[in-house]
Amino acid sequence: MDSVSLCGIAVGLAMDAFAVSITNGAITKKVTPLFALKIAVCFGFFQALMPMIGWAVGKAGEQIICTVDHWIALILLGFLGIQMIVESRKKAGCGEFHGKQNDIHFKRLIALAVATSIDALVTGVILPTAVGASTIPLLLASILVIGLITFVICFIGVYIGKTFGIFCSSKAEIFGGIVLIGIGLKIFIEHMFFD
Repeated sequence: MDSVSLCGIAVGLAMDAFAVSITNGAITKKVTPLFALKIAVCFGFFQALMPMIGWAVGKAGEQIICTVDHWIALILLGFLGIQMIVESRKKAGCGEFHGKQNDIHFKRLIALAVATSIDALVTGVILPTAVGASTIPLLLASILVIGLITFVICFIGVYIGKTFGIFCSSKAEIFGGIVLIGIGLKIFIEHMFFD
């Protein structure tokens, strides 16, 4: 198994989740280890689950996944980003905006985790070839590594966001919404024009 390629793939797949983790750390009032753990576990779980599903679907479903994955990411991340911006404007209009949320809602967390791990679904189809995981145990080990790397990166990302939020808390939610929309557009443009 090619460990270097595997780590490179894992880090690349985790970058969207890392950006969203930073955003959530920046817009949350009280960032605790439990909050960071919740974010990291959720993103790590889905980043590991999606390649497994992609591998199970196999080459037969690769074409179908490739035709819709970027649309799903664009719609989910765009919707969540716009929702964050609208909510921040409503709070500002009512004089309630403090730039911070109390916690992340479970449904939003799941939607973010799924949206940022869509690319991992397609990666699962080619993962055995890409990293030389020729047996089921090696493939499962590869998927576990992807989940663990995502977990660590996202846990750290929440605390980076907490530090960032201290400096720019009044604009953090708007910035977070823009980041989500930007990630959705990036995934969409890459698939439409560079694949």
